[in-house]
Amino acid sequence: MVKNIAFVDQDAVRATTLQIAGRGKRPKEPVAYVNPHVGGIGHLLTSTAPFVQCPHGLARLAPIMSPGVTDKYLAEKIHGFPLGPALVMVTAQGQEAWTSSYDHDFEIATPYVYGVTLEDSGVDVEMTAAAQAAHYRFTRPAGGDIDLMIKLRGQVGTVTIETSTVVTGEQVVMGPILPELAHQKGDTRQYFYAEFSRPLRDMRDIDGGIIATGPELVECRVGLSHISVDQARRNLERDIPAWDFEGAATKLRDLWNRTLGKVDVDGGTERQRKIFYTALYRSLLRMTNVTEDGRYFSGYDHDIHDADGYDFYVDDGVWDTYRSMHPLQLLIDARGQRDMAVSYLRMFEQSGWLPSFPSIAGEQPVMLARHAAAFILDCHVKGLKFDIALAYKAVRHAAMEATMLPWRRGPAGDLDSVYFKKGIFPALALGEVESDPGVHHFEKRQAVAVTMECSYDDWCVAQLAAELDEADDYAYFMQRARNWSNLYNAELGLVAPKDREGKWVEGFDPKLGGGIGGREYFAEMNAWTYTFHVQHDPRGLIDLMGGRDKFVEKLDALFAEQYGADKFVFLGQFPDSTGLIGQFSQGNEPSFHIPYLYVYGGQPWKTQRRVRQIMDVWYADQPLGLPGDDDGGAMSSWYVLSALGFFPVCPGSPVYVIGSPIFEVSRLEVGDEKWFTITAKDVSPQNKYIQSATLNGLPLEQAWFTHSDLAAGGSLELQMGPMPNKEWAIAVDAAPPSMSD
Repeated sequence: MVKNIAFVDQDAVRATTLQIAGRGKRPKEPVAYVNPHVGGIGHLLTSTAPFVQCPHGLARLAPIMSPGVTDKYLAEKIHGFPLGPALVMVTAQGQEAWTSSYDHDFEIATPYVYGVTLEDSGVDVEMTAAAQAAHYRFTRPAGGDIDLMIKLRGQVGTVTIETSTVVTGEQVVMGPILPELAHQKGDTRQYFYAEFSRPLRDMRDIDGGIIATGPELVECRVGLSHISVDQARRNLERDIPAWDFEGAATKLRDLWNRTLGKVDVDGGTERQRKIFYTALYRSLLRMTNVTEDGRYFSGYDHDIHDADGYDFYVDDGVWDTYRSMHPLQLLIDARGQRDMAVSYLRMFEQSGWLPSFPSIAGEQPVMLARHAAAFILDCHVKGLKFDIALAYKAVRHAAMEATMLPWRRGPAGDLDSVYFKKGIFPALALGEVESDPGVHHFEKRQAVAVTMECSYDDWCVAQLAAELDEADDYAYFMQRARNWSNLYNAELGLVAPKDREGKWVEGFDPKLGGGIGGREYFAEMNAWTYTFHVQHDPRGLIDLMGGRDKFVEKLDALFAEQYGADKFVFLGQFPDSTGLIGQFSQGNEPSFHIPYLYVYGGQPWKTQRRVRQIMDVWYADQPLGLPGDDDGGAMSSWYVLSALGFFPVCPGSPVYVIGSPIFEVSRLEVGDEKWFTITAKDVSPQNKYIQSATLNGLPLEQAWFTHSDLAAGGSLELQMGPMPNKEWAIAVDAAPPSMSD
């Protein structure tokens, strides 16, 4: 049984200790806290998978479960294991059963090695990875030969038997959905080169793959590429050059320990450390670095380019990731974030459009708004160096030329012109039939969400215009940055939809209006959440609400307001709105910054209480451990930052709002052997409230600090206590900066 394989015995692994920056010994190395099964059951929608993967690696390995199973941890059958565009599955010779039951009690899941016993055949499978290669070991402990199947996972491609020990293959990768984003130069393909440790026999072709027979123990090393089969072979020779499974797994374990060790925490509970390091692992899997020996294939012009010193990254969903995942990664790997920003700009140069959901095959028309502007601006204001003039050209083009229609990409059209002229994205009246052929049949107009989110993007464009002394553009985009306020309905105290004439939509229900996911007006949420989606201008919202006290009252109401229907009805309409506390939903990204807005309202102790509540209630160290879809690490990165004690409410502004840390001491390696230390004296579950603070030894009377404070290294010391200190950080001029200042 795989449980008895010595190398992957977790107790032995966890017995090791790791010295970090001279701060003594910890009982476990960081990677031993990681449980890749956290999130393997979704609350309503999708779940995570137990990936064996390098940070940002192309080789992303997890068992392939039964098609259609939403909760991967609960899947009854394993159908195979990934070989890039193909899968490999094994069974006992002659069984011809290419699926198998398995038992989590006979499984090992870590970031660096996965092992499982296939119950139906008695074959043990182990796998580990490098950046662009994988290593498998198949063992039949009872003796007897093994049958192997390699089969493509899609329809267009080939698998080729080269020799008795080498199999190669290639597969067309799905490209952009919209034809106006496609290029005619060629397809995007993924290639693999698989080499076996011992000769296979009886090798025969099947539809889309091959079947062969091997001995009772056979290993397989696989190189992956988007350039060619030959490049896949070179990637294998570079990344996993020898038949040394333990050596490859140890190398990946050491890489994860170094990477996770850039964030070092003391204190907290065993459970909290498991949640924390698992969340940090999840936060570092994407984007994907597809640079191969100094070259990369781009799905944006279907050509191969020299990297010229900047790695090329794809596989992002910036609507999800600009809020916390990218800001977290910037803290511990600034160079990687710089290269990701440059990758976005290269995609713009190669395709003519700035993407928001870049895949290896090109832009995917997913979600809404143009939040690449926020990501690029955030990198710039935090000191990363790249072509700022090109960056401005890209974000300005997106703001002026691209459609804002959700789940669409392409040129601006009629509905966009209403936003440009009147400062609103127009909604339909109740019962009105959609007449614009560009509107997605399911995703609808999301009119309020488009206005709110694009107003923020326009603010980001304005900041880059200011950097380049584009005074007219700055004034224009700052005016557009106030468009969100056109939808604030003072009678409701919430934002609401308007039609193309600028009139309120009659009969609007701020809780249940808009159909499934509220999509007529919102993106997967309702008016209660989107009212606070003003990251760049909280003080403007405070003014419209009538001052700080009224603003805090509305925030309090958000966390208390019930559903307007039975909870199962509400969640049936809003399946993304999981992790509920009143109308607040931790399970979806537009809510992430909201608990920190109490700081702007002059009551930072309510931020301290709320973030602790959210971490305690909605995050756990077991399969049902995430409050919603992780979305490539977005949900996990919120926890990492909040557990450390701060959060970037407005990416694009180099400011971090202070919450309530859960660890006694947290240290971030911020580059050049510099560390930023957060000390929470007397912290405990009860002692969640900040009594006083110092930053680099000087008294801190505001609940925020700047990126320059952090990036230089230094220390933030917080004295914690069981009751709020309502005198700390409450002055109006102590609130973080906002557009309306």
